[in-house]
This record gives sequence, structure tokens and C-alpha cells, in this order.
Amino acid sequence: MELLKSVYEKVCKQNPHEGEFLQAVEEVLESLEVVAKYHPEWIENGIFERIVEPERQIMFRITWVDDQGKVQVNRGYRVQFNSAIGPYKGGLRFHPSVTLSVIKFLGFEQTFKNSLTGLPIGGGKGGSDFDPKNKSNHEIMRFCQNFMLELQRHIGENTDVPAGDIGVGGREIGYLYGMYKKIQNVNTGVLTGKGLEFGGSLGRKEATGYGLCYFMDEYLKDYQKTFKNMSVVISGSGNVAIYAAEKVTELGGKVVAMSDSQGVIYDINGVDLSLIKQLKEVERKRISEYKEKYPNAIYYENSKDIWKVKCDIALPCATQNELDLESAVTLISNGCFAVGEGANMPTTPEAVKYFIKNNILYAPGKAANAGGVATSALEMTQNSQRFSWSFEEVNQRLKEIMKNIYINVSKTAEEYNVPGNMVVGANVAGFIKVAKAMDAQGII
Repeated sequence: MELLKSVYEKVCKQNPHEGEFLQAVEEVLESLEVVAKYHPEWIENGIFERIVEPERQIMFRITWVDDQGKVQVNRGYRVQFNSAIGPYKGGLRFHPSVTLSVIKFLGFEQTFKNSLTGLPIGGGKGGSDFDPKNKSNHEIMRFCQNFMLELQRHIGENTDVPAGDIGVGGREIGYLYGMYKKIQNVNTGVLTGKGLEFGGSLGRKEATGYGLCYFMDEYLKDYQKTFKNMSVVISGSGNVAIYAAEKVTELGGKVVAMSDSQGVIYDINGVDLSLIKQLKEVERKRISEYKEKYPNAIYYENSKDIWKVKCDIALPCATQNELDLESAVTLISNGCFAVGEGANMPTTPEAVKYFIKNNILYAPGKAANAGGVATSALEMTQNSQRFSWSFEEVNQRLKEIMKNIYINVSKTAEEYNVPGNMVVGANVAGFIKVAKAMDAQGII
């Protein structure tokens, strides 16, 4: 990094304790070095400096009362990162690990991911360090309502449209939307991932997992491979992982391992996805309960052990930095030839470089997991039209979007003399659209 070194050094100086954010910025700026050489006017106009600085960072207190009558206090965030190509768009994450650094890295990544979809949506992200696990429905409702009391000041259907993320599913979106509607006295598409009864879209729940597989399917075809008869491991067991597993199976692959934050279930005969759905979507139980029905399945107590399971294709769909260099070495030594990210930045920089060096078919999350936000944008369109599309129509649009993302990313990598490097392809392709919009709109 030569031309953009000063940009990165300034970010480090201003955000010295934000490890996740600095990691994301460094990875992107390394890729954008090739762009800076061709566009010195963007250096002069401060495009690179501006794109790593959020337009707005909002941090607030959420006070709520638990079922025992005790007052609880959490911290909430909304980072509105870049609106050059459309209203801020990005999920809300409720998890104890949430910090400003995490939200900023997610919002930064979201800017490029949203650009890649080809749809008019900018980048943003939000959330709280609230942990919905082991909370009653009434506690979650009270928290969501108090969270929205503050968030409603900063969002709107043409300004900022949040969605769900880790810890924020249909239940939480429903509580959040109900409170927004009550305060603002409007029915509007201000949140996506809503229930079908009040403006949600068919296919949204499946979108990120399905989209990941559509992207990987196109990627594999270019190398004369398919999912058919391949063994696949998928970290996580939330929406992304579950519906990636469903699509992998539909495409002829066999999912042999899945995980949650507590451990890994390995079933050499193929994971029973209907049981995983029952445990996770209905009963909200740990994945270890899988062994009660399938005692011959193997359970590992460390979720990181999923990368020790022999497979052809690995799909990390849980959380950031879950797949490190040691795990990457193990995957390749066990015969893995493709890795597709269903989560945001699940692979450490060292592991990414190792995959690329060893010619692994590696698909970064900002391209491969863009299906969720793409379908959220389709939900926004339906809300604007006051109309609902069929599942088949949404799914077909999603498939076309993911195919176009793959073509764009692959083509961009070739144009910048790094054929096959999907990291550079995704970063550059996502950046150029945003940069052109920023440049056209002046120095603001």
C-alpha cells in the first residue's frame, strides 16, 4: 500500500482501538491501490479519505425493565456510513459482542456490498450489546420498543432502512416496526425483513443463504465444478446457514456439519435439516440436541472444530473472524477446494491470503452474501408499490442479481490484472460505483 498509506495511517490514528474496523479498512484499501493509480483525481478530491469515514455515527442509551422489575441499561448504535447511491441500508445486530468498531466495520462493508447489488442503496449498520438469548418474549419486546424510541429519530423509508442481523429476526423486527408505526403514525417501508402480514417479502428469509449458493454455483461452473456430490460444511445455524444448507442440498451437495456458538454437529450421512430447523427456528435450542435423535452423529464442543471436518466446500456463515489461518491450513489439507462467505468478514486476513496463495476458489462476503440486502431492497420496492411479488418472482430476481454480481466481480478482477482474485474484484467493483457518485455530487 503506497498511494493510500497515508489514508490508512489517518484511520488508525483516529480509531486506534477499533480492531474490526481497521481490519476491514486495510483489506479494502490494499485492493484499491490499483484504482488510485488510474484515478489520481479521486485522491485529489479526497474520495478515498471520505469513503473510510462514516457520514454519521449515532450512539445512545437504551433503558428497559426486565421481568424481575430490575432496570437494565444497554448501548445502541446506528452508523450511517455512505449515502452516495441511495438511502442507508443495513441490518441491526443484537449481541454482547457489539461495539462501535463492529458496527463501523459492518457499515463499511455494507457500502460495497450494496453497491455490488446494482440497486440504489447506500451503506449503514446498527445494533446493541443486548443479548436476546434466555430473555422472555416480553423482555425482548420491551427492549425493542425502547431501542426504537431513539432509533426512530434517525431513520425513514428514504433516509435509512434497517433490517435484521444476528439476534434480530422476524420477532424483533415485528416489535421494532410496531413501535415505529405507533410513534410516527405511518405505515411505511422503513424496516425490511417484516412479517408477510405487514409488508414483508416472500423469499427474504431464504435470501442470504440462497444467494450465497447462487453465487458459488456460478463460480464453480467457471472451473467446471458443481455442488453435485460434494460434501459441504456450513458454520452457523441461523437463517443464512439453514437456507444455504437447503439450497446446497437442492443443488445436489451433502451438508455434513453445522454449528452454533456452543459446538458442532457432524453427521457423515448428511445433516437432517428439518431437525435443525425445528431446533433453531421453532424451539430455539442448542444444536447439541441433534444427538438425541441421531446418537451416531458426532458433537464437538468447540464451534471452531467445524473446520476440522473433511469437506470439499466450506461456507462460513456464523460471524466475523471465525476462520483463522490454522483452520484454513486444516481445510486445505483435508481436500477443501472452495470457500464461500455467508457471514461478514468471517475469514481472517491471514487465512484469506493463504486461500488465494493456494488457488482456493474463495468468494468474499461482500459479494457472496449480498443476496439478503438485495432482497431487502426488493422488499422496499414492493412496499413503495403497495404490492407483493410471488416467491418465484423474488427468487428469480435474486438469482439474476447474484449471477450479475459474480460476472461483475470476475470481470473487474480481470480488468485490473488479477484474474480470479475475487477479493480485489469485489472491492474495486463495489468502490467504483460509489466513488463515481461521490465525485459527481461534489465535495460534501
